[in-house]
Amino acid sequence: MNRLINAAVLLGILAAVLASFSYLELDWHAVIGDGGLGQMGEYAARFLQPDLSVEHLQAVGRGAVETLAMSGMGTLLAMLLGLLLALPAAGRFGWPLQSLARLLLNALRAIPELVWAALTVLAAGLGPNAGTLALALHTAGVLGRLFAEALENAPEAPAAAIRLQGGGQVAAFCFGTLPNLWPQLLAYSLYRWENNIRMASVLGFVGAGGLGQLLYTTLSLFQEAQASTVIIAMLVLVLLVDACSDVLRQRYVRA
Repeated sequence: MNRLINAAVLLGILAAVLASFSYLELDWHAVIGDGGLGQMGEYAARFLQPDLSVEHLQAVGRGAVETLAMSGMGTLLAMLLGLLLALPAAGRFGWPLQSLARLLLNALRAIPELVWAALTVLAAGLGPNAGTLALALHTAGVLGRLFAEALENAPEAPAAAIRLQGGGQVAAFCFGTLPNLWPQLLAYSLYRWENNIRMASVLGFVGAGGLGQLLYTTLSLFQEAQASTVIIAMLVLVLLVDACSDVLRQRYVRA
């Protein structure tokens, strides 16, 4: 019986793939024939000769710094906003505010970063400000949800002990709840920072600044050598951020 089910599933997948090819009406002759493969090879070969001129490297360096600043500031703003929304979302101020905060968090993270960037470009204009706001708004929805779940599962004994000694709600949260949650909150934030550095490199395609905008410009002008340099800079920047995040995680989270 299981074999029949597995065979039916495989046949269903194969039929779906064939139907997709038929529905999309892909012109394989245009891709493979008439020198299509040769043209693609020539186009790819032009990317193997990156532009290493001083002027272009300076422009790429400025774009890399801008991208790094966008991701860092966007993640920091998202941490603050997410924590503020996580408190009511965790039920700390009653169920009406809990429902409202969760609805707002769902709305923030349901809209992708690129859509937020398109909206913030209209509001804040072209440049890194729009990219920073877009990253902050979407990431606040993600971190706020994660922070709220961490708060719901946090032990209540330390905060209760501080309140029994006469401490207020703020003191109980800052000295009783937050120290136990800090490694988990930091781990979530570092993970989102890694994601944001990648997304910040893409937001420039809608005018939000950074390396993405430089890549969009070079590709639009068919400057393959310059675009290759930008792509290499993106890879290096992502690798550096991943390494830095891992060091911070080793030092402040796993310790």
